[in-house]
Amino acid sequence: MTTSSLHPKTHAIRFEYLNWIATDPLPRDQIQSHRLHEPEHRINATDPMTGVDIENVTSHPSLEDGNLTVYFESVETRKAYLDMPLDHPNLHLPYPATDNDDRGG
Repeated sequence: MTTSSLHPKTHAIRFEYLNWIATDPLPRDQIQSHRLHEPEHRINATDPMTGVDIENVTSHPSLEDGNLTVYFESVETRKAYLDMPLDHPNLHLPYPATDNDDRGG
């Protein structure tokens, strides 16, 4: 049994140093993920009008708005939600709103 020492194993990371700092990020870590805090679809199972948690959403009315599905306790609360007047700040601006106006902190 012979062992070859032509290619001795050398480790790029030397963990024995106390102040070791990773200096080479992986390719996936070189840029910030744009999908980190953006779920593909959200579901709200709490009726926004009554505050009741809905456990079985299959038999309750719902409303889809983009990537959000809101479930309601009854058809009446869904209708009340739809009939509620919109009070958005963009409606009261003295100038036309743009997409950049909605970038809050």
